[in-house]
Amino acid sequence: MLRRREFLTGGLSLAAIAACSGTESSSSTSTSAGATTAPSTSTTPTTTPAPATTAPLATTSTLPSAPASPIAPPGTPGLVDEAFFRARVDSYLEYASVRTNPGNSTGIVVQLAQARRDPSYWWDIDAVTVEALQPTWTKIDEWRDTRDFDFMYLNWVYALGRGDTDTTRIDPGVIDAIALRTIANRYRYDDPLPDDRIDHLWYWSENHRLITLANERLAGEMFPDETFPVTGMTGAEHAARAKPDILEWINERGRFGFFEWHSNVYMAKNVTPLLMLCELSDDDDLVRAAAVGLDACLLDMASHYHRGAYVAPHGRTYKKDKMTARDEDTFDLAKMLFDRTPGGYESTTSTTATYFGAATRYRPPALVLDVAHDDSTTVTRERHGVWADASEPITDDPVAPFGYDYDDPANLPFWWSLGAVGMWQLAEVGTAQADEFRLWEGDAFTQVKLLSDAQGGDVEAIKAWEQANPQILNLGFLAEANTYAWRSPQVSLAAVLDHRKGELRDQGHAWQATIDPDARVFTTHPMTDRAESNDWNDDGDPGYWTGEASMPRSAQFERTAVHLYLPAYDETTDALLGAFFPYRPFTHAYFPTDHFDEVREVGNWVVGSKSGGYVALWSWRPTAWREYPAGVATNGMTGPFDLVADGGPDNAWIVEVGNEDDGTFDEFVTAVTSTEPQVERTDTGFDVAWTSPTAGTIEFGWDAPFVVDGTEQPISDFPRHDSPWGTVERLETNQRYQTTTSGLTLDFESFDRIIA
Repeated sequence: MLRRREFLTGGLSLAAIAACSGTESSSSTSTSAGATTAPSTSTTPTTTPAPATTAPLATTSTLPSAPASPIAPPGTPGLVDEAFFRARVDSYLEYASVRTNPGNSTGIVVQLAQARRDPSYWWDIDAVTVEALQPTWTKIDEWRDTRDFDFMYLNWVYALGRGDTDTTRIDPGVIDAIALRTIANRYRYDDPLPDDRIDHLWYWSENHRLITLANERLAGEMFPDETFPVTGMTGAEHAARAKPDILEWINERGRFGFFEWHSNVYMAKNVTPLLMLCELSDDDDLVRAAAVGLDACLLDMASHYHRGAYVAPHGRTYKKDKMTARDEDTFDLAKMLFDRTPGGYESTTSTTATYFGAATRYRPPALVLDVAHDDSTTVTRERHGVWADASEPITDDPVAPFGYDYDDPANLPFWWSLGAVGMWQLAEVGTAQADEFRLWEGDAFTQVKLLSDAQGGDVEAIKAWEQANPQILNLGFLAEANTYAWRSPQVSLAAVLDHRKGELRDQGHAWQATIDPDARVFTTHPMTDRAESNDWNDDGDPGYWTGEASMPRSAQFERTAVHLYLPAYDETTDALLGAFFPYRPFTHAYFPTDHFDEVREVGNWVVGSKSGGYVALWSWRPTAWREYPAGVATNGMTGPFDLVADGGPDNAWIVEVGNEDDGTFDEFVTAVTSTEPQVERTDTGFDVAWTSPTAGTIEFGWDAPFVVDGTEQPISDFPRHDSPWGTVERLETNQRYQTTTSGLTLDFESFDRIIA
């Protein structure tokens, strides 16, 4: 099975396969706008960092400015209480600094941050050497994928590691090694590519777009007068080039929300570069804009936060992050900022919490904490992303939404960051860019290039193939997502509604019921069988728990939801695609009985209780617990957790959540199971009816509206944000939020940030 980037790298990678078959301020004040030689293992001769005879650059670079900044300083009324924030930072750094990890950039920053906060703190700073960081240098020197993450962390090492004390001044050789590679790096996929180099970096997801731009900006600020050999531009020119694109990225978040909506993996990769810009950039406009963007990220997390978990559907996630909140990349940051997470921190090198521990300029608005701590029962509806119809008839000049013309290479990062890589509308420009900038030669393109060479890569054939098979080929398209989240103190329920029903989504997570970090329930239609492995994280992409071979058509009203599975394709749809994507003939649920106080089975219902929260799940098809033999990972669970509904990939699942305010667990079980859901399986889908004990009569179907107690409920065209804390219409760039004790206004045009 090819993984995401090997199979689907835009219209361009699909071209290969197509050929074979015939991708701030307070309320009273508003702020406006070893050796320095390259490692011997490097295989990058043209832009290898300069040899040891080159004058050290660390002493000639521009240092970060003093903490004084254009955003509201710590302690300003309307920001999180400074004593609280410092205490939370102390809690993380005291946990993380126990271990010294000199070969990990984030681990180094943990120690530097602690040493800056406490002059008496001692750590083995001499362990930080060029040799200790050799794997990082090799990855960067070979222009490998995700090296942009490494640069992001090294920027902090460079900034904090040139201090004026023995515990904040690291080996100058390390500083020079960072500086030399910063100048030698390639920052854009369409920058010149030396004949003897290959660039393996994936530039195009929402988070990678921002990270590469932020890295380029800081590189230019640090070394404004140096000539960067890849482009021949000066650092100042690189900084100037990056700025408008960073501002555009932040503005897009205001208008369109997050393309990788509610991702418990990649929201962290939005937070970290924005915080880096707030803390390390000397450009007032960028600092202000980054603070606005960072507030938006944290507000998204806070409004979907429940007992330590990011309780939302996820545009992108993996088995390694979704089976427990403790594995979420956002977990330690949520624990640090919100302080309502049971248990301890999970990582001594958290790439979010660590950098908040080093922050001196930025502080979250008090409103974010208020929203996370709101114990009332709430509903949050949001709309993210941009819709485009990959199945529309092929024309010579398709009309793109919001003026992002498909045929303009300048818009390709926008569309590919949406995952719109399997759309026929982008096949021509994608293939042309791949040819011009040798994208085919990178690791992500190797296998599809073989297919392309074999068949000639006929662009017209690509278009026809993509237009005929968007339900498979557009597996990464995040599209427009209308998300719905109900939250009470004891339990939460959230889903993405009517999102790409029946279509393959390689990393999508459709819905989730959550009581605490471990007691959670969700369903998937698996693409692969389970991994027969003793590594719990092993899975395909899409796999057994990761992604959806076919997205359900989902609807939710408060604490009641219906999820209908019916694949829009099978192995006969396309012979080649059927071979690449043979899905499993069943759906299943993750219902970890070990993490509930009690679990009962009543007919086709499975009902669980824990700490005053209840979850009830019903399947139209009969279910059975799958056994896991010795040697197959269960993450320490001894009780059943994999509830399989065998008999076909089509199924209807119904979920109802409740809490002790509704009565005892016995009463909840009786109320939920007293009425049997009615399901009609027609030639075209499902029609479902059920009487919920809280919502009344529920009616829903594959093509039918969602009707609750006689009233049709919306499952699309939501506002950008709608909750008890504010309503923001789609595309509105001036966004206002309010709690009983705090307020926040974010302007994504002027980048004003008004806190109250």
